[in-house]
Amino acid sequence: MADLSDFPITRKWPAQHPDRLQLYSLPTPNGVKVPIMLEETGIPYEPHLVSFDKQDQTTPEFLSISPNNKIPAILDPDGPGGKPLPLFESGAILVYLADKSGKFMPTDAAGRYTTLQWLMFQMGGIGPMFGQLGFFHRFAGKDYEDKRPRDRYVAEARRLLGVLDRHLQGREWILGDQYTIADIATFPWVRNLIGFYGAGELVGFDEFGAVKKTLERFAARPAVAAGLNIPKRD
Repeated sequence: MADLSDFPITRKWPAQHPDRLQLYSLPTPNGVKVPIMLEETGIPYEPHLVSFDKQDQTTPEFLSISPNNKIPAILDPDGPGGKPLPLFESGAILVYLADKSGKFMPTDAAGRYTTLQWLMFQMGGIGPMFGQLGFFHRFAGKDYEDKRPRDRYVAEARRLLGVLDRHLQGREWILGDQYTIADIATFPWVRNLIGFYGAGELVGFDEFGAVKKTLERFAARPAVAAGLNIPKRD
């Protein structure tokens, strides 16, 4: 059995099953990517809730494996060479889990790089821009009299949805008929934009029919339905 006692994070979140991958997260668009992937692959794991209300993400224990104090993070007792491996950044974790499981990443070089291309599209565009729109539409930004900041992110969100919609024309998933980590990274953010952020009408979501159909297909997957609620909130 792996010894995880050298990792300070296990002092705050003790591992009840140290032989399983340890997940530290919260059900946010970034936070659910990894539990969805874990549910899809069947890799055994133990989830731990990182509570923003309690500022868990700023504690020394969490910072010991996620120095940017962002969720999700993992500690895999069975990393490369059989040694424990801590990782932060959702995109990096998805790539790692795809390689570990041999699933949801094309095996040919061209397919792999195309998947990584769309993964970076989510990480560099959809995530940050949708998140800013959420701030200006749902949270404190909605009280600003000057609506130019909000409108900037509305326009950028529409542009990004347009890019994705054009690409999805005639495709079941981002990589065509193959479901990959690019989908797992992207569609929790699309779901959040029209759900929790309540910005569907604002961005004219119904205009993006291909995105809408793929989102419905994504949400219907049992692993997605499960992963969206992991870790369970207090």
